[in-house]
Amino acid sequence: MTLTELRYAIMLAQEKHFGKAAKACHVSQPTLSVAINKLESELGVALFERDRNDVRVTEIGKQIIAQAQRVLDEASQIRDLAQGGKSQLNTPLKVGAIYTLGPYLFPSLIPQLKKIAPDMPLLIQEDFTANLRVKLQRGELDAIFVSLPFSEPGVVTQGLYDEPFVVLMRKDHPLSKKDSIKTSELKAEEILLLGEGHCFRNQVIEACPNCYIEGAIQKTVEGTSLETLRHMVASGMGMTVLPSTATQIQYYKSILCTRPFAGKIPQRRIALAWRVSFTRPKAIGALIHALHASTMQGICLLPE
Repeated sequence: MTLTELRYAIMLAQEKHFGKAAKACHVSQPTLSVAINKLESELGVALFERDRNDVRVTEIGKQIIAQAQRVLDEASQIRDLAQGGKSQLNTPLKVGAIYTLGPYLFPSLIPQLKKIAPDMPLLIQEDFTANLRVKLQRGELDAIFVSLPFSEPGVVTQGLYDEPFVVLMRKDHPLSKKDSIKTSELKAEEILLLGEGHCFRNQVIEACPNCYIEGAIQKTVEGTSLETLRHMVASGMGMTVLPSTATQIQYYKSILCTRPFAGKIPQRRIALAWRVSFTRPKAIGALIHALHASTMQGICLLPE
């Protein structure tokens, strides 16, 4: 067997489609099919069940695919060792972050990281948690910033900070006269939420169940990003809930205001996740140190 065949098998297990797996591996579908058949023949077991419309991983296939991923990680370590003289901090680091975090985290983190590791550029992606999870496992990303809970086999997760939620509204809104807002007071308001797929949407609904009624279109309006929600509130469409780091944006300050929640304040915990097998622990450490040296407002840092 070859590393290439193992890589094809891992991709087929992830995509569950020969055409999509071949495209992801940048080869033709016949090439991938021949390699999978050769691997199964050599191993003497079926890794996949095929029918006309579906590809499923067999039980023994799941075990072999998991081991194949470990083999590829070990092979990656060999390449890193072969570079011997190179520092862990002088090659690009591929970092991902959820959409509701990246725009507010990176402007503060990157300047600090440049002081700690000036020769280590970041290759940055923003995406949904589900997509970041897959990219981390595939090795397309080295580390990801996510909101807890987050659990994945073979992945280390370290909590970084807690971030309270705040209510964003126009300054002429009646609730702006209050020092803090009870979640029950949002029941009668038009609340703007992010669309499906954003973990922050679910966190807001969990914290403020009265602000969301499924199917009540006139009650809840959805936006594609936190910045879109901010624009909508400024235009007079309603109110929204933001993580505190998203309030650092200065525009609309003459129109908008934020208020904390009364009582038990809803919040989210942000964490950094990376593969156990990742061979650049100093790079991970540099990210964490840079985060602790950053100037983000309204967060509660956890011990390193």
